[in-house]
Amino acid sequence: MKKETWILAGAALVIGVLLGVIIANTGGKESAPARTATPPASAPNVMLQQNIQMLEEIVRKEPGNRSAWVQLGHNYFDSNQPMKAIEAYNKALEMDPNDPDVITNQGVMFRRVGWYDRAIENFRKANEMNPFHPQSLYNLGVVYRYDLQDLDKAHQVWSRYVELHPSGQGVEQLRAELRAIEALRQ
Repeated sequence: MKKETWILAGAALVIGVLLGVIIANTGGKESAPARTATPPASAPNVMLQQNIQMLEEIVRKEPGNRSAWVQLGHNYFDSNQPMKAIEAYNKALEMDPNDPDVITNQGVMFRRVGWYDRAIENFRKANEMNPFHPQSLYNLGVVYRYDLQDLDKAHQVWSRYVELHPSGQGVEQLRAELRAIEALRQ
């Protein structure tokens, strides 16, 4: 087979799987885990754009399809379209406002456009819903440390993260960040 045929077959398979998941979860509450403040490794831009077009068509036909709105938000997130991601997540949250992962993802997008107060509000809200929610704590610390330069609040939030998730993802990096903050405060 030609290289182009393999690429098209792979794209069709991914789109088919995504469509199957969306249809199976129509009206469901399932969403992917919340993302972190650093951009994730994403699928090639062409695949993202194809997925976005498909999902935009689904939500146009089925505006009450929460799962499709969540997935559309994720695709906008991954393709660095923060305003569109914020809106898609907002539509999903209108249908179910109690999803800390979606609230956190929207908070990351607020941060990306420089709306730090809105990002903090989302991260706090997600953490109130689920006090053990690692992504909301991690991202809250990122905003305090890197965007607002509030070392005390960053230290407080990340200390809580390390306490709640002592073997969690990235905890060694956070321990190093905490030591660096302590050194800066002296």
